[in-house]
Amino acid sequence: MARLAPIETAVTPELEVAFEGYKKILGFVPNSVRIMQRRPQMVLALGQLIGAAWAKDSTVDAGFKRLVAYMASHAAGCQYCVAHQVSGALHLDVSEAKLAAIWDYENSPLYSEKERVALEYALAAGTVPNAVSDELFDRLKSHWSEEQIVELTGVIAVFGFLNRFNDSLATPLEPEAIGDAQRILGRARWSPGKHAT
Repeated sequence: MARLAPIETAVTPELEVAFEGYKKILGFVPNSVRIMQRRPQMVLALGQLIGAAWAKDSTVDAGFKRLVAYMASHAAGCQYCVAHQVSGALHLDVSEAKLAAIWDYENSPLYSEKERVALEYALAAGTVPNAVSDELFDRLKSHWSEEQIVELTGVIAVFGFLNRFNDSLATPLEPEAIGDAQRILGRARWSPGKHAT
């Protein structure tokens, strides 16, 4: 059960614009944002941070960043954010097959070695305490530029904030996100847990 109820309508005109942006990238306004709007400046700051992490001039594929966020969120145990990454990846044309194979990324032919090391990095970076070793970082550097590593780490850090926000508040999941996660990941690998509506 949600610890704070989402506020259905935007509380300021600026947030109406932000809500429209979320509808474009996810197809719905996240309940996390609807809860967060009790402090409108936090929603706007989060929007800036997400905008920077997914900048149009990025050299890391936006859909792949969703997979990185997925792994970091899974490491943190946030079922809310895991479900959102599935929905977000689908909106960025990541194939359902690739999403469904994420837990076999180390062996799946759908993932390149470059992607594998980044997903391993996301899993280690999303773990508390942080499990990124020098050896892992060296392997990451052999596939990704320093700029790309900053982008990947920025995505992981954004979701570190969101994982803690949503798990602490037991943010209720939207029906769209639940449907996407159950269809792609299956009930055996994912459940909404405390985020069930």
